[in-house]
Amino acid sequence: MPKIKSFAPGWLNEPSPGHQLFEQSDDDARGPAALAYGKKAKPGPRRTIARRGTEVFVASGKQIRWGDLAYLKETWETRQARPTAGARIKRESPDTSFEYGDGTAENGSVGGGGLAQSCRIIKTPVADDIRQLVMSPNQDLLAVLTAHTVHICILPDSSHLYAKDATPFKPKFWTLGPTTHVTSRSAVVSALWHPLGVNGSTLVTITEDAVVRLWELSTADRRTFDAPTLAVDLKRLADGTSLGQDFSASTSATNKAFSPDSFDMEVAAACFPARGSGGWSPMTLWVAMTSGDVYALCPLLPKRWAPPPTLIPALSVAIVARVAAIEDDPEASAEARLMAQQQLEWMSDLDNQEPKIMEGSFGDALQEVYTRPSRPGLVPKLQGPFDFDLNPEDEQDDEVELKDIYVIGEKANLADLMMGEEEELEIDENDRGGLSLTVVCLLSTSGQVKICLDVDGVEAQWLPPQPKHKSGLFASPPRTPSLLTFQTFDTLKPIEVTPESWPMFSEDVTSRYSFYVTHPAGISFVSLAPWVFRLESELQGDSEAGAEFRLDLLAKGQGSERERIYTQARGQNVLAAATAFKDPDLGHFVLSATHHDPVVLFFETPELEISPRESPSVIPEQRERSPPPVGWEPRPLFHPSAALDIKSAVPVWIEHLKTGRRRPLLQQEVRLSMATLEVFTEGHKVVSNETSEINSAVAELFRKCEALQIELRHQIEKVNEVKARIDTITGEDSADDEPVSQDMLVQNRLREARQKQEELASRMEKLKRTLGRATSRELSDKERAWAEEVRALESSILGPAAAQESSSAATTPKVKQPWKRFEEIRSLRDALFSQVEQLQRAREAADDDSPASPALGPKIPAEIRRAKMAQIIGLLDRETALVDAVKSRIERLSIE
Repeated sequence: MPKIKSFAPGWLNEPSPGHQLFEQSDDDARGPAALAYGKKAKPGPRRTIARRGTEVFVASGKQIRWGDLAYLKETWETRQARPTAGARIKRESPDTSFEYGDGTAENGSVGGGGLAQSCRIIKTPVADDIRQLVMSPNQDLLAVLTAHTVHICILPDSSHLYAKDATPFKPKFWTLGPTTHVTSRSAVVSALWHPLGVNGSTLVTITEDAVVRLWELSTADRRTFDAPTLAVDLKRLADGTSLGQDFSASTSATNKAFSPDSFDMEVAAACFPARGSGGWSPMTLWVAMTSGDVYALCPLLPKRWAPPPTLIPALSVAIVARVAAIEDDPEASAEARLMAQQQLEWMSDLDNQEPKIMEGSFGDALQEVYTRPSRPGLVPKLQGPFDFDLNPEDEQDDEVELKDIYVIGEKANLADLMMGEEEELEIDENDRGGLSLTVVCLLSTSGQVKICLDVDGVEAQWLPPQPKHKSGLFASPPRTPSLLTFQTFDTLKPIEVTPESWPMFSEDVTSRYSFYVTHPAGISFVSLAPWVFRLESELQGDSEAGAEFRLDLLAKGQGSERERIYTQARGQNVLAAATAFKDPDLGHFVLSATHHDPVVLFFETPELEISPRESPSVIPEQRERSPPPVGWEPRPLFHPSAALDIKSAVPVWIEHLKTGRRRPLLQQEVRLSMATLEVFTEGHKVVSNETSEINSAVAELFRKCEALQIELRHQIEKVNEVKARIDTITGEDSADDEPVSQDMLVQNRLREARQKQEELASRMEKLKRTLGRATSRELSDKERAWAEEVRALESSILGPAAAQESSSAATTPKVKQPWKRFEEIRSLRDALFSQVEQLQRAREAADDDSPASPALGPKIPAEIRRAKMAQIIGLLDRETALVDAVKSRIERLSIE
């Protein structure tokens, strides 16, 4: 939902030049005399604001005011930024005139002299108040509608409107239908520019008596403004039975015979879907009747029309598929077969044509221009009235009085069309997504909005040809089309409903599934996005859940979003239809107006401040950044009632009395008579009307002043709260009597921060020491290498198995295994010594006893024997020293 940022800006409020766009004209029919004698205009739609880029055309009475909002904003901001904005400065200009620094000439006219005009008055040839301004698609023509007449204004280039001349501008005007749209005929309720017209020059007018006329305009041919190329009377077409009948509108202004259709087919509004819609939508005219009925006329085409690039191929594929499906279906009805055959005949006529290539206006791409097919007929069948499925039971058809209709066409289905194609068509993103069904929105007098879905889809239909046999006259009646009522909600409170009100739809610039509803009580915003895309996913079958579960979830899910964005005080003037703007220089806002003042609502737009050099990871953080909270809420600008500015009607009544038949009564004494009573009665009516309106205006002004005091008190409270928070942050909320400078406050905060940092550092050191004592210190690389060396030595001495056991249990008795081995070696050494001594003694005894006996073995000399013994003793000593060294090293390791 849009969030309102601000209301009417200063460059559109009084006394800025932009306010002149919305001021009441001098020749307005709502003058004092009209109010005095109770003259009221017939109710109707008030679409008095048209836009062309940043330029606006505002109708006021019989005049049209032009202004460039971007230029108005820039000049106003420049004026406010000057230090001497109100000073009188002499500027040299071609006409040597003196001007003020704000662009105001000496005579008080804005934009005089050498400066460009900020707003201009466009003179019109109309004889009544302008009710509607309709801009053409190419923005070069402007349809100006009164209650009964239509005029076409050829808009000049913007450079001509920026001229320095302050006189009213007089562009070229053409009267549309000088003998057709006149005051003696029915009123014109709608004028629509056909979406498929060549260069946007085809206008469709719909009158109150249900007559549709197509005008193919050409500024080079005056005859195109005199007579329409096609005129269809919907009342005759509703009763038609064959193509050969005459459905043209009657040219006689006196032939007004009674017909029941005069009441049932009184047109309230009409609408075309957007040009980029899919299927038959761009050539379907939807008509809403005041009685509550809805009709569709498809295809309604001018004699020469320019379709989008994908329209004819998509229709050709759909028609061929339909014909193939009906031929394979033996149970297809005669009506379906006739419709398929007529569509195929229509497409065949179109395929046989060679389109004419024309250049689009303002440098647009080339467009193909076709001629309207003559077969099966020029006038299509009137489809309707539509039945409303799932209509609320508490709604009676006789109580519904429709005032406007808004149709959102189905999205263009390009999946089947572009299958197998390498190139992708350039289509607007808004036309790509959306719902594959047509959404029909109806608006009644009570402000009730009814959203309907065209489930079956409106397609091209024609009446059957003239039957050759009488049996064809008794054919079965055709099936009645229907619309599925998806949602119904109110935009007005019961106390705000008035029978003279005429609510209106207005499209939005941000999404094709959102719009505005303008009514006398205010402006409401409606968005269909919460359920449109969810419904489309269900229709495409993307969900795996059951049908009942999905339908229940869709029915109980979130519906359309609606919000009243502007509320007008009761009894105020009727609002003009809201016009949405979205421009980089102006922002996103909605513009409306009363008879005296503008109504502007600026919306917040998300701003992404992302540098191209930043990484993508920074983007989500910046998108989620919410704007800082504000301490004030925007509120609408209060405009005093116009009754305080309207001149009194008493002087007009007195002048009328002086020239009337009661003139002698003014020159004599007051006497009790019927003539005197009549004069006093008329004077009382005039004075009472003025006094009642002035009393209401003064009472409203008094209530607004009281409300302003309350709002001001709330603002002061919020400002005090913000100030207290700021003082708390900056430290200025101390209750010391002595004033403290800002430098001292900053130094105190720095000192406190340093102290806190030192405390944290000391606590960190304590924690480190505690952790060092609680946990063992990790070994260095040298210590790990020395440990590996000890393990290798241990394994070499004790063996692998003994070394593994000693490492797993260092305190077990197995650690003393080297000492046992040392004792065994010592015992073995002693044993060897004793054996050697015994052998020596035995050898000596044998030598002494028997010197002559032969030797038992080889005789070894005593020197060699002693050398060997010395060698053995050396080895034993070396081993003993090695064992002692290992023993001492192991003891040191065990001690550590």
